Amino acid sequence: MDSLGLSQDAFNYGLNGYMDLVSNGAVNNNQILSIVDFSLPSSKKRLFVIDVVSGKLLFNTFVSHGRNSGKEMATEFSNDVNSFKSSLGFYVTGSTYSGEHGYSLRLDGKEAGINDNAYDRSIVMHAASYVNEKVIRMKGFIGRSLGCPAVPPSLHKAIINTIKDGSCLFLYSPDSSYISHSKLINQPVVQQPAAS
Repeated sequence: MDSLGLSQDAFNYGLNGYMDLVSNGAVNNNQILSIVDFSLPSSKKRLFVIDVVSGKLLFNTFVSHGRNSGKEMATEFSNDVNSFKSSLGFYVTGSTYSGEHGYSLRLDGKEAGINDNAYDRSIVMHAASYVNEKVIRMKGFIGRSLGCPAVPPSLHKAIINTIKDGSCLFLYSPDSSYISHSKLINQPVVQQPAAS
């Protein structure tokens, strides 16, 4: 997956948090780990949906960030209502519904103070016409959302149906504030008892 641009840190942190959520019983579908790698610009395919069991990459496509998070690169993040920024960290996917953007997927932010306002902010995965290569060719980057990870209309149903109902979704950025505050990627190292 390195060849497709997924950063090693995004993958390693993603796997750590995923294993922690699985071991705490927070994840119903432990076969899938989805990673949004915001260390990449929006003109790159930065959503990676991975089958953890087989090691296969199921989807690799474009995904939006919030309009106040930056233009090509997402560099500013927030958990605040009406910030129109993306929230980093670990989510567990919820149920699907049909809303103003059509078929959509609820997301439950699992990190207190980092993304736990996702529900109040209506942060969901949905399709958006501005997430496509034509927009990249015109502008150099895809359109931006109000904070939702929006995906291409041609793939949204297949992606949502693959990751819905309790799989792990990780939105990563090499953001020093997130990396220092996240409990899921900064787990205490268990000290091995010294041999007597």
